[in-house]
Amino acid sequence: MSPSPSPSPAVPPARTLVIDSATAACSVALLEGNTLIGGTFRVLGRGHAEALVPMIAQLPERGKADRIAVALGPGSFTGVRVGLAAARALALAWGAEIVGYPTLALVAAMAREAFGEGQVDVAMTGGHGEWFVESFDAAGASTAPLASLKPDAAAQALTAQRVTGNEAEALVAARGHGTAQPLLPDARAFAALPTAHLTPDISPLYGRAPDARLPGGTLPG
Repeated sequence: MSPSPSPSPAVPPARTLVIDSATAACSVALLEGNTLIGGTFRVLGRGHAEALVPMIAQLPERGKADRIAVALGPGSFTGVRVGLAAARALALAWGAEIVGYPTLALVAAMAREAFGEGQVDVAMTGGHGEWFVESFDAAGASTAPLASLKPDAAAQALTAQRVTGNEAEALVAARGHGTAQPLLPDARAFAALPTAHLTPDISPLYGRAPDARLPGGTLPG
């Protein structure tokens, strides 16, 4: 009787490089499936363009992956574009798949992972004194469109008991109720993000119109 053939080895999970430079924080992570194998998180404010590539290079195997996931924003116009440019260049060089994800969705996922399931509002620093805001249900689905609002308008629009993001404490103070759970997006938490938020469309999510305009008042592409 012939011996039974050895089972075929399991196909290893895809390796993913995650790039998040859309806000004051800059972070990168390398995952094997959902397992984090390396990552760095830094709060920079500015200087993402100079910091990002060295951070990727310090990852195991210099961050090389089958898939690249990049934050689409909203956040800093410069930060969003720095991350997208790096992701596109590496995807081309490595022949890797590229996907994008909304920054606020990752922050909401981080809050659920750290503090438990439940509805959560996200409030992040925007431009011109406004906040980027969005609401998410207990499963991580968006329940209200992304918006850029003045603090008083955000205080009226957002009603969830739990608030996260780097403006969480300010929002809770402005409306006089709720629990603030301040967070900045961290690529190392990517495994907590529902896959429904991943998209092959890597167009930036600015959350508001760009400040800069071309001659004649035309918005940049």
